[in-house]
Amino acid sequence: MLLHSAYRAMNYALSFPSLPVALDFFHRWPAHRHAAQLIVERHGEFDGNQYYLLDAAAGWLEGSHPLAATLLRRAMIEDTLEGAKSTRYRHAARHLAECRALASLIDDYGQFEAHDAFVARLRGRHSRKWGFWALVTPVAG
Repeated sequence: MLLHSAYRAMNYALSFPSLPVALDFFHRWPAHRHAAQLIVERHGEFDGNQYYLLDAAAGWLEGSHPLAATLLRRAMIEDTLEGAKSTRYRHAARHLAECRALASLIDDYGQFEAHDAFVARLRGRHSRKWGFWALVTPVAG
């Protein structure tokens, strides 16, 4: 009975409307596999401005689910660059370096861009954000 209840709770959380609540639930359980599933399946719904949650979640997922951790960090990077949030450029550069470090642990990016393609897209779209790229060049090529 307990396993059935846990299974139902996990499935419910995967489709829960509030992603921050669902991610926090999986973190507290802890259920890393389900958290990674949530991130991969609903990656486009994450608000990269919720860095307080996404950065922590990326940290606890990177060892077991590097793709999910990468997707969370990418959401924060893109939010920073799209919003030209220059006060966060240092954090975004660190997130990009962390993505680069995790790239060798990801065997299959599936439907997502490989690291080099992601960086190339960022360079094309945000080439004039000199403050960001000056921080990235030494660590992420």
